[in-house]
Amino acid sequence: MTVLVTGGTGFVGRHVVHALRARELPVRCLVRDRGRARTLEAWGCELAEGDVTDPASLARAAEGIDAVVHLVAIIAGKPAEFDRVMIEGTRSLVQAAAGARRFVLMSALGVSEQTRTLVPYYRAKWEMERTVIGSGLEHVIFRPSFVFGRNGGVLPMFVRQVRFSPVVPIVGSGETRLQPIWVEDVAGFFSGAIDLPAAAGRTFELGGPDQVTWNELYARIRRVLGARRATIHLPFGLVRSAAALAELLPKPPVTRDQLTMLAAGDNVCDVGPAVEALGVQLVPLDDQLRRAT
Repeated sequence: MTVLVTGGTGFVGRHVVHALRARELPVRCLVRDRGRARTLEAWGCELAEGDVTDPASLARAAEGIDAVVHLVAIIAGKPAEFDRVMIEGTRSLVQAAAGARRFVLMSALGVSEQTRTLVPYYRAKWEMERTVIGSGLEHVIFRPSFVFGRNGGVLPMFVRQVRFSPVVPIVGSGETRLQPIWVEDVAGFFSGAIDLPAAAGRTFELGGPDQVTWNELYARIRRVLGARRATIHLPFGLVRSAAALAELLPKPPVTRDQLTMLAAGDNVCDVGPAVEALGVQLVPLDDQLRRAT
């Protein structure tokens, strides 16, 4: 079984590819820059140069593949960029992979028909899901919560805040909940989803075994680090104004759309169905924090 992976050079993608190669599965990675994919090549992956916005390159990359893991997304940009990269890119990939036995898509926790009008990211993820479901391909869709890891994602930034900042800022009241999941657990779900019968045709929400408020999360990080830091709660309006300026940067640390998603409410789920279907043992939150410090 040859698996085509898009987004394999990204934070989650590297771990997904590693999990697939640990099963000794042939993996072909769609990459825009071969220089960024040297680790994937060292793991024995075949590299297919191309881009999700280039249908011809997708057709070449998808030739002879049995399964697709589609991870490509953007988190900032103009609405037209979300359309081009995420919505149209997924449509082109589905068309190119028409002969595949299974298509596994990474969506996001919080995506729904109700939230799709909040921000372009949610709308694009919703349209990606609709495209895959309507494709006729056997499919699996995952909606992960915050993905934590040692060398990527948002957790290292949280750890740096507690370790080095004299005062730790928390946006809003800090009472909304999140359910962080360890990146290697996410990779385990994707690895199993390419062929396990129990996953076929289903949409799974993914989170770790612990649901905590933002206040509790920072308290746990302080405890793991042995750091005494005061916290300050910043109003959403104040942070939104700063985010508007930050969006002028090439890679803004936070965007107004991200704040809108954060303000939308709890980011938690019932991960039980995914665990039952795919058998992944979840890393507890305190262990996640210890591994990242």
